[in-house]
Amino acid sequence: MVVGELAQERDVVIIGGGPGGYSAAIRAAQLGLSVTLIEEGELGGVCLNKGCIPSKVFAHAAQKMADIPHLKDIGIDLENTGFQLGKLQNYKAKIITQLRQGVEALCKANRIEILRGHASFLAEDRIGVEAGDAFEVYRFRHAIIAVGASHVSPPTVSVDHERILNVDSIYSLETLPGHLLVYGNDYIALEAAMSFHAFGSQVSVISDDGTFGLDDTIAKELQRIWKKRKIKLYTRCQIERAESSLDCVAVTVRTAEGETATLEGTHFFVSCEKKANTNGLGIERLGMKTDENGFIQVNRQAQTSLSHIYAIGDVTGAPFLAVKAIKQGKAAAEAIAGQLVEVDLAFLPTVVHSIPPIASAGLTETEARRQYGAVRIGEFPLAGNGYASILGQKDGVIKVISDAATDVL
Repeated sequence: MVVGELAQERDVVIIGGGPGGYSAAIRAAQLGLSVTLIEEGELGGVCLNKGCIPSKVFAHAAQKMADIPHLKDIGIDLENTGFQLGKLQNYKAKIITQLRQGVEALCKANRIEILRGHASFLAEDRIGVEAGDAFEVYRFRHAIIAVGASHVSPPTVSVDHERILNVDSIYSLETLPGHLLVYGNDYIALEAAMSFHAFGSQVSVISDDGTFGLDDTIAKELQRIWKKRKIKLYTRCQIERAESSLDCVAVTVRTAEGETATLEGTHFFVSCEKKANTNGLGIERLGMKTDENGFIQVNRQAQTSLSHIYAIGDVTGAPFLAVKAIKQGKAAAEAIAGQLVEVDLAFLPTVVHSIPPIASAGLTETEARRQYGAVRIGEFPLAGNGYASILGQKDGVIKVISDAATDVL
């Protein structure tokens, strides 16, 4: 390893080139700051390369497959319709490459310096970047940590990326699952289940409570739709173990009543918990504050316990959404530039690209009643909407929750 003798001076150093990192870099550059962006892997991070974009490509294709019966209803006869997973994988790869090139072009246009390598803090104002046999030291005035989080499987499940899958591998399958078992309690599990069901896989979903973090009304509507589409839902279940063989996976679950059952499928997808990517980052040298789960604690300006170092996105904990990382990244850049900013995540939108799609912002009914007491509820089934009938997409409901005393949504 070759170690640089002198520390090179940098104004703003950003560690991590995902949505939060590159958004922070572009905003800081727009505000006249000189920016260095350090990325160990591919620009765009997990979101662009393995998570958000691949899942949305699959969701888009799934929606098109779901539209085919309606097209026949309105006189558009498509002969020999079918699904080819290989072609979808090629399309996914093309989209990812185009978007990654777009991020690179934006960084270049804003004169952002991009360094490839693994970064770690050496002191409160110094960072080391290791790239192969080279090791350079940089001194910075401000830093933004945007290293994200990794997937952690349940202790009873060993992901092999062949038949037992997580989000890194399910959207890289080369063959369509005959029967996909899905375990999870979030939108990631919902999107995977709905996409592969639309492609023709039999799908069974295992969940702790069956709400997936959604409002109870939305969750009940979703369960109704799944029952109609013959998607099996097993609620109040915990995974005991998962075992794979050459042609199947056997998943043993324990119910809330203490009973056990074994479910069999060709593939098993696990929507995992997340762990902050702070190993090897060197924040322990700085005494930086983290919570009990290892996520970096930040204030409403995205500042860490060290005022000149910021942290954004998944490394700061839930919600694990790109829109949160982007919002925090822009705020961090503006704060470094001397602007008065504050990150408000109260109405952060959650969008699930399922069939039908789900979108929400603000509090669920349960949360609203707990916080405000008396609330006013307005609901409207999409079956009563004329345009929904024309599109043949009548499943779903619109729900609005407001404070009964003030009418504030």
